[in-house]
Amino acid sequence: MAELVTRLDPERVRARLEEAEQRIAQACSRSGRSPGDVELLAATKYVPAEELGVLAEAGVRFLGENIASALEAKQALWGDRFTWDFIGHLQSRKTKTVLPRVRMIHSVDSESVMRQIERHADGQARLLLEVNVGGEESKHGVPPGEVDRFLETAEPFGAVRFSGLMTMPPLAHAPEEARPHFAALRELAERLRDAWSPRHEFSVLSMGTSQDYEVAVEEGATVCRLGSVLYT
Repeated sequence: MAELVTRLDPERVRARLEEAEQRIAQACSRSGRSPGDVELLAATKYVPAEELGVLAEAGVRFLGENIASALEAKQALWGDRFTWDFIGHLQSRKTKTVLPRVRMIHSVDSESVMRQIERHADGQARLLLEVNVGGEESKHGVPPGEVDRFLETAEPFGAVRFSGLMTMPPLAHAPEEARPHFAALRELAERLRDAWSPRHEFSVLSMGTSQDYEVAVEEGATVCRLGSVLYT
């Protein structure tokens, strides 16, 4: 389990950020993509609110928070210094808290959450559908084979419009082991884009963390959620 980051050095974070951006650019070059197509999102689950100023100083712009109460507290301190996304499992009762505070929710996987989005959203919400690519019982997300059925349940909710997909592949010992899962998510997005346009878009792929983000970029990631690689 990751530990709480108690103190951050802005120069070290800046160097780590630049290194990650370079690695993303190199992965884009290897796969014939533009670095501008990939966004680096700093995952802040283990970063205390008082340390976020260090991230701003280091040049971090996009944050992803996992916990609704932490999002609320951190945004109360830092407001529009950052662009905020929600990347953790979202309980339906917390939807009202999260929705107005973020640009995008990465983790929609239940009808109860969609129902709350429909109730509380101001217009169409920007959402990603979480897919459990590995079929792991311990993880959240809609199984790949049930995605179309899930989208059918979303039809009554006009505020629910999916911009893309998110996944967390099974834990692997080497980044290459995650490649088939990232490729499968990209292929699923391509199919859904054809099948569900214009109701849903499926152009965003949130995949890749500190352990495997270069492979994720090679397989089409548009958002990488990086934590420890920026802070250690």
